[in-house]
Order: sequence, then C-alpha cells, then structure tokens
Amino acid sequence: MGEIIRKNLNEDFAEECAYSEVVAAGDWVFLTFCVGNMGGTVEEQVHGALDNMEERLALVGLGLEHVVKVDVLMRDPWQIPAMEKVFKERFEGRYPARKTIATEFAHKGGADGLHVQMDAVAYRGWME
Repeated sequence: MGEIIRKNLNEDFAEECAYSEVVAAGDWVFLTFCVGNMGGTVEEQVHGALDNMEERLALVGLGLEHVVKVDVLMRDPWQIPAMEKVFKERFEGRYPARKTIATEFAHKGGADGLHVQMDAVAYRGWME
C-alpha cells in the first residue's frame, strides 16, 4: 500500500483548521475548499477557485488536466453560465465530471463575500 500524503499551501493553516487542502492517496488526489477572489464577481471567483486548485495540484506535481471530478458549490445556481464560460477557457476541452450544488455560505464577508467554492478529485496514474 502507498503512503497517504496530506498537504496545505500554508502549513500555519493546518494549525487553525481540521482538514487538509490536499490529500494524495495512491493514484488519487483530493482537493477541498478551493476558493479565490472573494468579494469579486462569480466569474472572478470561479477563476480564483481554479487558480487555487492549480496551486494545490502543483504541490503534488499535477495540473488542471489531471482533474477528473469537480463539485462546485454556488450561492446562486443561475450563475452557472458564468462558470461554464470559465471552465471552457481553463479546461480547454478536457472537462472533468461536475456537479453543482446551490448553498448558502457561512463565511466571512456574508452575502457579498464567498459565492463559489470547489472540491475536486484528480488522477495521477498517468503523466503527459
């Protein structure tokens, strides 16, 4: 059996929260709570979440092309077209399976803060 690796972009973060941002187990990599550009438009936040996802994937030598599944939490599901636009740009036709869930966020900034959060699964059993 392989080793399970847990990583955070900011190791001080691990002191504050009870979860890992990246967990690599065998060929699978799990990412949680990818966010960015909080307070910006939905499109800006989708870009920010994907930027954050890329940073985390880089910790284990991967990129967006390795992502096979994304769960997107959105405050307003009517903003899915804005998310689709960004996914088409960023994933360049290699789209992951995706689920979008409408939710309210209990996060600093309230209703004007966080609008998009993503969790993802990547596969590292192949490398380009």
